Amino acid sequence: MASVYLGLGSNVSPDINLSIAIRELEARYGELKRSAVYRGAAVGFDGADFLNLVVSLQSNQTPLDICGEIELIHNLAGRVREGNKWESRPLDIDLLLYDDLVSDERPVRVPRDDILQYSFVLRPIAELAPALLHPLTGKTVLEHWQNFDSKSQPLEKVNVDW
Repeated sequence: MASVYLGLGSNVSPDINLSIAIRELEARYGELKRSAVYRGAAVGFDGADFLNLVVSLQSNQTPLDICGEIELIHNLAGRVREGNKWESRPLDIDLLLYDDLVSDERPVRVPRDDILQYSFVLRPIAELAPALLHPLTGKTVLEHWQNFDSKSQPLEKVNVDW
């Protein structure tokens, strides 16, 4: 079984759409471990704040198969890809890590660059699995979070009633 980490985010009806994601992931993969949920500003465009979290799961599926399941869940939440990466979205699920696999072949790009670039990914994954080693740097995600300029990308922990 592979250890898989997924980043989940939404800034369009986020309570509803993140609930859809959690429900569908649990139906496919069983029990999830979840970080807290964080509110942060949209990155790269003007839009409503996002709610983000990271979940971990165990799976026998290949990374490509997991990416296929992610797209099915995006469709359930009404996500339409119109070519603009930087826009509001009902749901965004990203494959962040798949064991210690390193791959840069679309659609499987792991570890995802977002882990080290964005507080809305790094903070929740460091909370969920602080001793987890980043496959490229060999440092723990907690070490990366401790060295991250969190003031440049502030987050607020929020309570979500699933």
